[in-house]
Amino acid sequence: MATMRTTLTVSLFLAFISFFSFLSSTTADINSWCTKTPYPEACKSSMTTTAKGNSDYKKMIIKAAMDQTILAQTQTASLGSSCRNEKEKTAWADCMELYENSVLQLNSTVDPYNNCTDFDKQTWLSTALTNLDTCRAGFIELNVSDHVLPLMSNEASKLISNSLAVNKAGEPQEEQTYQNGYPTWVSPGVRKLLQSKSIKANLTVAQDGSGNYRNITAALDAAAKIKRGSKRFVIYVREGVYEENLDIGKRLKHVTLIGDGLRYTIITGNRSVAGGSTTFRSATVAVTGEGFIAKGITFRNTAGPQNSQAVALRSGADKSVFHRCGFEGYQDTLYAHSQRQFYKECYIYGTVDFIFGNGAVVLQNCMIYARKPITGQSNTVTAQGRTDPNQNTGISIHDSRVMASPELVQVQSSVQTYLGRPWKEYSRTVYLQTYMDSLIDPAGWLAWNGTFALNTLYYGEYKNSGPGSSTSGRVNWSGYHIIKNASVATKFTVGKFINGNSWLPATGIRYTSGL
Repeated sequence: MATMRTTLTVSLFLAFISFFSFLSSTTADINSWCTKTPYPEACKSSMTTTAKGNSDYKKMIIKAAMDQTILAQTQTASLGSSCRNEKEKTAWADCMELYENSVLQLNSTVDPYNNCTDFDKQTWLSTALTNLDTCRAGFIELNVSDHVLPLMSNEASKLISNSLAVNKAGEPQEEQTYQNGYPTWVSPGVRKLLQSKSIKANLTVAQDGSGNYRNITAALDAAAKIKRGSKRFVIYVREGVYEENLDIGKRLKHVTLIGDGLRYTIITGNRSVAGGSTTFRSATVAVTGEGFIAKGITFRNTAGPQNSQAVALRSGADKSVFHRCGFEGYQDTLYAHSQRQFYKECYIYGTVDFIFGNGAVVLQNCMIYARKPITGQSNTVTAQGRTDPNQNTGISIHDSRVMASPELVQVQSSVQTYLGRPWKEYSRTVYLQTYMDSLIDPAGWLAWNGTFALNTLYYGEYKNSGPGSSTSGRVNWSGYHIIKNASVATKFTVGKFINGNSWLPATGIRYTSGL
């Protein structure tokens, strides 16, 4: 009996030692992985389960980010009753939408049944982090950051940054061979169909009553009730000025709005930060439904230059396309908020930061017009908002034209116009093979505040032309680059930067994949 007790005691002791050896090894592995992240302490405290192999540790880190974001979403929801005034309620309401969207993005990233690439995951993680940054910005814009915002403190942003660091998507696959703007695998018959101008509309909007609905809102409401799976839904919007604020939400996927041309079909609103909206909520049209396409429509905000931020269009729709569209406003006209976006043959008008956001965006063959700002203001074409060096986001302006609008031409000598300024620490913007007229200041780029972001941003210019394109007097920031190598410039083209070869052919929009 004594021998049995001794044997049992020894076995328990060995099991105890083995368990703690395993625990020590696992802890060492977790510590090793967490040192690869920007926030190692937040990483260690969130890693509560064991893993096998590198891929499992990646999944754990992303799963921890999702769990924390869900908790933060619940916490944020409970703070609604703590809002003391309408401004706080406005900013809080933005946060509720943004947290919900971040949870969906993170869920897509970890879903084992979602056939996605690391590039897709990096896009969605980038969006999740951008959403939380936008939530905080709303309180600051409305000058109500002293009460509810501190109560929302959590580790979600840090854990998403950690996820971006360990996922680190590489570039998309090599360029494919193209013929007339389409990959060679797209057959002539399919190519002809995609190029067809006569696309059958599911619904028609006409103000004179000749269509299915008199306003776009009613048509979108009807589209939301129709079960159509992944099929594209086309709404034809006939000529007219539509005074509507549209929110084309995440459940309205694969919607196309087709107008009679950017001069004839116009959607207009006048919300602004000065008028009580957040920048996020000021948009005349906001879209988050995946695969959105707009053709031949102008998006306009008429709040005017004196009312600060006033967005004409905000897109957070992954794989969204805008073809031959107009965007008219003053400060913050085009809010390329998040996700992959492509703009082809569009016209953009504005003054301060009028192309901005933190999406992965390419503008190709676009006409960009700076307008006359209020007295004392300078014009800045872009204000890109990358907050994390691992986000695969930025603004790429390719084979386009940057010019002065007619009212700016009259006073151009008294107004400075710049290619961009760093809204956030890792701001990234490039101009490729673009014509720059004489309105561009010789320095090219404007500082945001002192030396903020000048060493961490990435601004580049490659083979641009025109009187404003000379780089001899450009800024000498370490983050500014005169790109001389085509292989570097190619990283910011449609095929590479937004992985356009994998999704743009299905939209029927012709594009240039490389330089």
